[in-house]
Amino acid sequence: MDDIDRFLQEDLGDRGDITSEALLKDEEGIAFIKAKENCILAGLEEAIEVFKRLNCKTSALKTDGDEIKAGEKILEIKGKVKKILTGERLALNFICRMSGIASLTHELTKICRKKNPNVQIAATRKTTPGFRKYEKKAVKIGGGEPHRMGLYDGILIKDNHLACLSLREAIRKAKKTGMKIEVEVESVEDAVIAAEEGADIIMLDNMSPVKGKIAATQIRKINPEIKIEVSGGITPENIANYTFADRISLGWLTHSVKSKDFSLEIEKVF
Repeated sequence: MDDIDRFLQEDLGDRGDITSEALLKDEEGIAFIKAKENCILAGLEEAIEVFKRLNCKTSALKTDGDEIKAGEKILEIKGKVKKILTGERLALNFICRMSGIASLTHELTKICRKKNPNVQIAATRKTTPGFRKYEKKAVKIGGGEPHRMGLYDGILIKDNHLACLSLREAIRKAKKTGMKIEVEVESVEDAVIAAEEGADIIMLDNMSPVKGKIAATQIRKINPEIKIEVSGGITPENIANYTFADRISLGWLTHSVKSKDFSLEIEKVF
């Protein structure tokens, strides 16, 4: 059972849609999903797959990544009304949440690239359990960088690792893997050590913009090829102050985003 089957089963439980079963027969219908506010569309592919599992036919009127205006229709669905209603909430959950993430990512990227055209806006692992790949996909649709998908796809030395060994020792051990090394530091002094030891990426964690700029300057003096990331305490209100970095990663994209508003309406029954 894949994600979509599992999500549908979560909604249907052991008894199915008891309301639709009580009220409806085998009516056929045509429904549309439309936007109720401006946004960057994401999650349409997943919504189409939801209705496909329910033997409904769909016609996409827009594409993921499109800029959508309030009132625009994005998807037509044809099929048994019962089946359309079965998929309604799951399809909307995909579109609403993913469009919220894509829209915020797009907005923040646009703000930051006015000051630094090359800066990347990246997601973190602060995601909804079981929904990470969709949230990361939405970040990408919005023009951001998904960044780490999990603990398995990159070395990131954090403070709790450094509770067990020194920063220099940690970097030297990690280098033996042959993988790129990212190090999280909280002081200018540790940033310098990480640069001296040849870290590939140095994440300046919870540093003020002033302190972060000082650390970035020191790092680039040692090795201008080191990629500088900033993270921690970054919000839409202060993000423009961190564009001195190569990458800005913020959990806000996924843990504090507001979903966009879409609705499904049945327009014809026969």
